[in-house]
Amino acid sequence: MRTYIYIDGFNLYYRALKGTPHKLLDFRSLFTKVLQPHHQILKIKYFTALVQAKAFDQQKPIRQKTYLRALEKHNPEVEIYYGHFLSNPVRAPLANPDSGGPRTVEIIKTEEKGSDVNLAVHMLNDAWLNCYDCAVVVSNDSDLAESMRLIKHHHQKLIGLITPGKSHPSQQLKQHADFVRRIRTGALAASQFPSPIPGTSLHKPQGW
Repeated sequence: MRTYIYIDGFNLYYRALKGTPHKLLDFRSLFTKVLQPHHQILKIKYFTALVQAKAFDQQKPIRQKTYLRALEKHNPEVEIYYGHFLSNPVRAPLANPDSGGPRTVEIIKTEEKGSDVNLAVHMLNDAWLNCYDCAVVVSNDSDLAESMRLIKHHHQKLIGLITPGKSHPSQQLKQHADFVRRIRTGALAASQFPSPIPGTSLHKPQGW
């Protein structure tokens, strides 16, 4: 079965990878384990955004770029598509304001923009082009439900849902999925790139 995989990078990272030693993830290895053998993985589309250095972590962009280079070198099926981050000062209410003190505080709010929209558009466009028999969504973001519904309604494609982390799958996504899987910790641990990456001089970044 011709299968395309669509990965919401932000959702995958914060639900399954942040704070773990499993960030050097080999997508081809992982989804070969998670999906059944009849899935012929033709393309893995990874939707992410380039991070910026922080005062407390200047190496963050370097680690990410090392990983993205590893993906492109070692997984020829992978295509990477970029959204962007927006940071703006906003005023937010304090959870426990002091009596007589300020009730709000100004914070910097950072949001990822574009990745979920890009994923939905690619999944729909690839259905129109008849690129796949099965689309596999790697996310738990209910905003993707409408694109899944349209694909089922207009193209009668199979849709799989793979959810990162331990939370329950979104009910909005489940209602349009033909099957649901979860990415478990054991599969993440067993699907890491070796260090150095074969055929390259790339090593696992320190701190990962």
